[in-house]
Amino acid sequence: MGSCTLFRPRDKAPVVETVRTVDSPTPPTAARDLADVIAADLQLTTEQTGQVRSILNGTVQQANAAKAKYPAKSPQLMAELKRINVDSQKELKVLLGPVKFKQLQTDQRKIAAEMQQKQK
Repeated sequence: MGSCTLFRPRDKAPVVETVRTVDSPTPPTAARDLADVIAADLQLTTEQTGQVRSILNGTVQQANAAKAKYPAKSPQLMAELKRINVDSQKELKVLLGPVKFKQLQTDQRKIAAEMQQKQK
């Protein structure tokens, strides 16, 4: 019985989990992953996908800079993040055109769910 692996003591390595909060910087891979999900959903060309990725990379960089500059949940941070998001949406609308942009807006929940699955 002593050689059975079920009864042998196991080494217990500490489990470290990273928990992102709203105040945490957004990882750079988030823009790439979101662009890939959007591209698949909207059936974008390789060129369009690259342009979406570029817009989203800029959005992530600006948002992280704002999070570093302003206190968490402050009115200044919320206003800056809203401005950044509005600018990003305008750029995406110009790039995608009205039909695909409308589809993007319609599919936002589906895209968000796919992003949550990617982050697990």
